[in-house]
Amino acid sequence: MGWRVGVDSGGTFTDVCLFEEDTGRIAVWKVSSTPDDPSRGIAGGVAEGMAEIGQAPADIAYFGHGTTVATNALIQHRGVRTGLVTTDGFRDLLEIGRQKRPDLYDLQVDKPPVLVARELRLQVPERIRHDGSVETALDEQAVRDAARALKAAGVQAIAICFLYSFVHPAHEATAKRIIAEEIPGIFLTTSHEIAPEFREFERLSTAVVNSYLGPVMRGYIKRLAERLAELGVTATPHLTQSNGGVIGFEAAAEMPVRMVLSGPSTGVVGAQAIGRLSGFPDLITFDMGGTSTDVALLQGGAARMTGEAIVHGYPIKAPMLDIHTVGAGGGSIAFVDSGGLLKVGPRSCGADPGPVCYDRGNPEAAVTDANVVLGTLHPTHLLGGRMPIRRDLSLAAVERLAAQLGMGVMETAQGILSVVTANMAKAIRVISVQRGHDPRDYTLMAFGGAGPLHASRLAKELDIRRVLVPRNPGILCAMGLLLTDLRADFSATRLTALDEDAVAPMEAAFATLTATAERWFEQEHIAADKRMIRRSVDMRYAGQNYELPVALPDGPFTAATLAHLAEGFAAAHRQMYGFIAEGEAVQLVTFRLEATGVVRKAELRPRPLQGPDPQAALEATREIWLPEAQGIVVVPVYARDRLAPGDRIAGPAIVEQMDATTVILPGQDARVDEYENLILEAAA
Repeated sequence: MGWRVGVDSGGTFTDVCLFEEDTGRIAVWKVSSTPDDPSRGIAGGVAEGMAEIGQAPADIAYFGHGTTVATNALIQHRGVRTGLVTTDGFRDLLEIGRQKRPDLYDLQVDKPPVLVARELRLQVPERIRHDGSVETALDEQAVRDAARALKAAGVQAIAICFLYSFVHPAHEATAKRIIAEEIPGIFLTTSHEIAPEFREFERLSTAVVNSYLGPVMRGYIKRLAERLAELGVTATPHLTQSNGGVIGFEAAAEMPVRMVLSGPSTGVVGAQAIGRLSGFPDLITFDMGGTSTDVALLQGGAARMTGEAIVHGYPIKAPMLDIHTVGAGGGSIAFVDSGGLLKVGPRSCGADPGPVCYDRGNPEAAVTDANVVLGTLHPTHLLGGRMPIRRDLSLAAVERLAAQLGMGVMETAQGILSVVTANMAKAIRVISVQRGHDPRDYTLMAFGGAGPLHASRLAKELDIRRVLVPRNPGILCAMGLLLTDLRADFSATRLTALDEDAVAPMEAAFATLTATAERWFEQEHIAADKRMIRRSVDMRYAGQNYELPVALPDGPFTAATLAHLAEGFAAAHRQMYGFIAEGEAVQLVTFRLEATGVVRKAELRPRPLQGPDPQAALEATREIWLPEAQGIVVVPVYARDRLAPGDRIAGPAIVEQMDATTVILPGQDARVDEYENLILEAAA
């Protein structure tokens, strides 16, 4: 046995969660991220965390990692020079897209930069029809000429996307072989391998993003693997995917497009596990970090999956948890716009220079500075005393904003929190109200370094009565890495009418997907009794342009299977759109198979409830400014690590721990449950 280690590398902090397999002991550590080379901060955090518990890196039995490297490279457009080889006549599809403006009524809005310059988008004669038949054979010499031209242009990666290759991939496979011969070692992506689904533009975009990020991710993974080896870590490292599962480093290096939500996905996995244990299966997760906030909705203990999303302006066809992100974090910068209004974000000060209170040269007040000024954050230090901060600098920065607005300093600081709360509430309404869910029916689970600090205000804004703060909220994404399994997703588009003739096409599609999954199980060395498969189908009414996923029961395909799909689609359509269209033809569009390799996971163990008196955890008192009182209020400050299950706290109060601070508002009561979660509820 040994220690299982999960590391989540964010834009501001790198979080380390350590779990001892024999005893169930959990330890956490947090260090500043190193944006210039995230692997340096990860290696340093692991070394420090293991030293803190008196263990050597060689004692690590499992290493899991969530990263924002792919996301940041896409946001900042720091991928590599990429080429494209596509069907003759489709050179400009990448730029034309769907001819939709990002904002319908903004005539000045800019589209995101095209990731492949036009002179690097080369076309070759070939054509596959929609039924998979060959209309024009592939011109292999044209492919060879294109490869040589792209090599001369100095590209580091190439995407290949041909029309209808998801039905008949032979042309793409041949082109891949030829280009690999002409440019040995080049990073190559074929659309039929990365996204074997219909919709040409989205499949093309996914292939291009994968190639654009490929060498960046490959280099990062290589550096991290070398640093871990130097530390003495012998465990096989794994990287989390956007779908919440993990895969090995080698596979991750070839599919970076599936890592764009690597970091936040494991937070949702951790929330899912804790919610089930604590008896709260219906959750809205609220993960607020240094640079952004990620929210997701869990119904019945499960997060919604999606097969397609627009990530920072680029359509991506890849299985991912349905997570919505906004640029609102502790480092989000407050400013006064040209109309004299207070705005917050999405621009962030990041880890370096960080908020004004870090004293690293940033002059602009951030959300963290507002909390320091109001007293809700400790006025002299963070990270349990390891990071000194300066309240006087935060106060001066907020005073400058207050002078521009003609407001008081404390009112301005509270205004910053009110604006950022409104931004986050809007994000939650996107994943709840806009999809037919009432947020009042859910528990808000707050995590991330800044989540518990703002959760009570956010819950009040949304009229949510209950907030759950897990035992270690600041490192829940890292902990989620220890609560997830190996996972891969496979899909195939086969447009089929939902009628009695649908059984045979379904059987054929899932037979192919199952065979592919079995090969993956073998490659990952997953024992037969640890293999799980879940099937689903994306469905729509004929003529619709959007599909809804419907779970498929286990067992053989029969008429009962078709009836189950019809009922499931009707329920999903009513939930999403509020109606069903009786008598309309229904289509099966994309068949999906989720393959899971069950691995040993961290086990969260309950503790017996004790008395309700929290006095043993009382650390101090502190003056904070509350809008409810329109002034300064003295509140108790409790140490989270000294709170015991069964303890109860009446608001207003502050609960501090190394990785986060929880604010309990007037009119709220908090209790500690047997899993050491802090449950905040509006007083009856």
